[in-house]
Amino acid sequence: MTDGPRICDYGDSTYREDFWEGQGRDYEDVVERRVLAQLLPARGQRLLEVGAGFGRISREYSMYDQVVLLDYSLEQLIYARQQMGDEGFTYVAADAYRMPFCDGAFDCATMIRVIHHFEDVSAALAQVSACLCNGGNFILEYANKRHLKSMLRYLLGRNDWNPYSPEPVEFVDLNFNFHPDYMQAEVTHLGFDILRVVPVSWLRLGLLKRTLPVSLLSGIDAMLQRTGWRLSPSIFLSLQLGDASYDNAAPESRNPLDILRCPRSATALRRDGDELLSADGLRWGLVDGVYDFRHPLS
Repeated sequence: MTDGPRICDYGDSTYREDFWEGQGRDYEDVVERRVLAQLLPARGQRLLEVGAGFGRISREYSMYDQVVLLDYSLEQLIYARQQMGDEGFTYVAADAYRMPFCDGAFDCATMIRVIHHFEDVSAALAQVSACLCNGGNFILEYANKRHLKSMLRYLLGRNDWNPYSPEPVEFVDLNFNFHPDYMQAEVTHLGFDILRVVPVSWLRLGLLKRTLPVSLLSGIDAMLQRTGWRLSPSIFLSLQLGDASYDNAAPESRNPLDILRCPRSATALRRDGDELLSADGLRWGLVDGVYDFRHPLS
């Protein structure tokens, strides 16, 4: 096993059934989709969804000609492909610390409910930056450690971590919360301009979700989002890389081989049946329509 950051792998877990379907998170799902609709450009060419999982929100990107779903879990991506098919979608199983894409391949990227699984935030975000074209958009959601509930718990002595300190906190294995100032410093260091900050999921309390309709909760949440106060459990950042005035768009081709690269050598790939071959002799699999770059074939 190689040294490097730990990787969160949902694999063949029942995450979809245990966390989303019928688990009382309709409110969170609705507000996240609405914020995405507000922040996404009206039109685009190619979008990368990092940590797409089973494709919960992948249909929200219909304004893009091609959507690439990336996740470490092959099983989750196979399920997503079974639901959505191949028209307009490409499925890639890969380590987000080693993304198999050429530089500037995308004009937009999203990471929703994903960055909290990364212990090396700088490395993960640098990979996103590298595969975005100049002027590309990036929508990043992160779990906020300095939200109202955590501050109250800290005041009452029920938190063993300080919500006001800037460093990330790992509250369970490979689950991190981030201070807004920390995340702002990370994205600006990589050259992203912050266009908009949207705090969401203000009413993420079991009692409220059990007693009030989703339409009311989401309506109140929309009003609280306008405050811009970074005190909610979840925060969306609308970011832009570089200067959009330069004509440096993503490649127009829809052939995945035009944007895929070997994650080890960054060399181009050619297809041979259900395998992809790199110039340095590494072979990668194509499993049930999913490009598998997690480990080279022996």
